[in-house]
Amino acid sequence: MAALLQHPGYEEERLQRVAEQLPCREVQTGMLLSLMGQPHHYSYPSIFIYGHRASGKSHVMHVLLKELELPHATVSCVECVSVALLFEQVLLSFFGCDAASLLPRSASLSDFVRIYRQQCSQSPAKQTRYIVMEKAELLRDTDANLLPALLRLQELVEDNVTIILLSEIVWDKFRPNTGCFEPLLLHFPDYSKGELQKILSQDRPPSYSDEFYSSYINILLGVFYSVCRDLRELRHLAALNFSKFCEPLEEGKVKETDTHKLWRNIEPHLKKAMQTVYLREVSSVQWEQMQQMEEKENGALRGLSAHTHVELPYYSKFLLIAAYLASYNPARTDKRFFLKHHGKIKKTNFLKKNEKTSNHLLGPKPFPLDRLLAIFYSVVDSRVAPTASIFSQISSLVTLQLLTQVSHDDQLDAPKYKCAVSMDFICAISRTVNFEIVKYLYDFL
Repeated sequence: MAALLQHPGYEEERLQRVAEQLPCREVQTGMLLSLMGQPHHYSYPSIFIYGHRASGKSHVMHVLLKELELPHATVSCVECVSVALLFEQVLLSFFGCDAASLLPRSASLSDFVRIYRQQCSQSPAKQTRYIVMEKAELLRDTDANLLPALLRLQELVEDNVTIILLSEIVWDKFRPNTGCFEPLLLHFPDYSKGELQKILSQDRPPSYSDEFYSSYINILLGVFYSVCRDLRELRHLAALNFSKFCEPLEEGKVKETDTHKLWRNIEPHLKKAMQTVYLREVSSVQWEQMQQMEEKENGALRGLSAHTHVELPYYSKFLLIAAYLASYNPARTDKRFFLKHHGKIKKTNFLKKNEKTSNHLLGPKPFPLDRLLAIFYSVVDSRVAPTASIFSQISSLVTLQLLTQVSHDDQLDAPKYKCAVSMDFICAISRTVNFEIVKYLYDFL
């Protein structure tokens, strides 16, 4: 691997350290070094690196720039919610606090270029400066002139600076309609199963042998590789379930070489972990606590599954509660449950004659958005203004498949939804906000 990273501009010892930290990314690292050239040479103005999540883009750039000690500024487009913050981060990394303080409050692109050129005249670059833009796809939502300007920033500021864009989408989704300077493209492919095996096996705890931990990773990938190729997620799952894999070994029931018995012990736990891949509904500590509870209660959590521990924002919980009530309560009962001064309503009139079928047996009914919001503002324990945040949280619940949109997307005037969670789930959510949902359900009157 070291041979792939040989470069006349860098010390062999530094390149060796880089190679050790970047397993299975030899080709991409060597290609990047070729594009970057020697430190004092002018580099290409812009490089576009793309690939799926957790394919090593940020890690490779971070290791290269850190170990080779190249001047760089790493900017997260998620954290820089405004263009001014982006400009400030770059100036701060290259020229210090004094340069960043020269930016006006609402800095424009011309302000940034002017200050950058002033600082360059005072401290010209001896090596190529690199600006790494993580989550670069968010740049498409900024001013139309920002992305074209960044791609040819080297020409604008007359400095040896290179923009490196890291993205999960292809360049064709970026290219402005008006045209722009074309960056060099570099693709990071997904890790293969063998590469994931090699990388994950490096996380071996020191008290276990390489063969034992490698067999565990092989079992883990055999279960999860078909549904998950994300290195970070697989690393999380490996750390989460390893203690359960080692239990028979620590109790002296099996030996390290008895792979079949170890597999039979860990198989049900891995299948259960399949339900929470990518969702991060529980932390590692919570997962271990639930495993201990299952053992004490003979495999049952007394009605509470792992899905009942999903973490939601405060108002999203009340939105989900309101959606459940709207799905399982008839609309004619809303006045009885949610209007404080509704007057006296006799139970004989309130209950339909011959109404014996439970709404929970019939399943959730669709409801309009205005009914959801009316119930939400009635059950929430504080005054909430109808802001865009509330509506975005409804969209998030749909994305998480806790709500289902049953109307067409183009039906903007009256979208309809259905609640897609179980009774146990909503009861657990209600307990976290001290809301007694049973008192508001028509079936439990």
